[in-house]
Amino acid sequence: MADPGAGRYAPSPSGDLHLGNLRTALLAWAFARSTGRRFVVRIDDLDRVRPGAERRQLEDLAAIGVDWDGPVVRQSERLPLYEAAIDRLTAGGLTYECYCTRREIQKAATAPHGPMGAYPGTCRGLSASERTRLRAEGRPAALRLRATATEFEVNDDLHGRYRGPVDDVVLRRGDGVPAYNLAVVVDDAALGVDQVVRGDDLLPSTPRQAYLATLLGLPVPRYAHVPLVLNPEGRRLAKRDGAVTLTDRQELGNTPEEVVAALAASLGYTATSSSELLSHFDPLLLPREPWTLDVNGLLQHSGCP
Repeated sequence: MADPGAGRYAPSPSGDLHLGNLRTALLAWAFARSTGRRFVVRIDDLDRVRPGAERRQLEDLAAIGVDWDGPVVRQSERLPLYEAAIDRLTAGGLTYECYCTRREIQKAATAPHGPMGAYPGTCRGLSASERTRLRAEGRPAALRLRATATEFEVNDDLHGRYRGPVDDVVLRRGDGVPAYNLAVVVDDAALGVDQVVRGDDLLPSTPRQAYLATLLGLPVPRYAHVPLVLNPEGRRLAKRDGAVTLTDRQELGNTPEEVVAALAASLGYTATSSSELLSHFDPLLLPREPWTLDVNGLLQHSGCP
């Protein structure tokens, strides 16, 4: 029997998941389960890791009815896969060392001669003697992709065709750690993830990742970038906005079922469990606008008593 493919949720263990994160996780799970796909949970732990965060994140996902297939995957345990991908790109002449400081990168990325936020290739043409001089100055070298395209188009189930800029993304950081854009591309392909559902704030980075997948000869997943949860001021929901984690809500007396009901109501459904939501789930009926969350009125919004 052919592999049905998989969806995934991939949090970074830098802290507890807030209601916006849990809503996206619930959506990613519903997209996968409603299409007969496996569902994978991957911990993107190549950057900041807060002790105990992974355990609490997994407990919260289970509490709202998000289950997954197979063991939890951790990026920190998959470093040889990323290095192998970097070696393939390097062998094809598609990488170069970058000695720019963080400040220089920020300045270059906002310069008027390139797409907004794109790295303009400052170190792309360095000579061997220039690289030697920069190493002697003690500058650590990141490794960048030598992109041969400036734009790439992806198809998104909610946004349709989306064309965005492609630049020389970092593949390995100056500290030797594989970069996010490379790791997620390699992992999704290796895990059979052919459906990526995530917040629409990540849509602008998607053409870069899809382009990188094609360079590596990997399949490009099907994407669905879902609206975010905002606070009453119109900013992306954050933990500073009050009682926004599952633990916070439980300490106020809310049950996980009530939290699921609130999340479901924000998507246009009446449900108090993930399975009940799944029984009625239709991606075509999802709202296209962000959900503005008033944490003080959460239960009223959910329709709970």
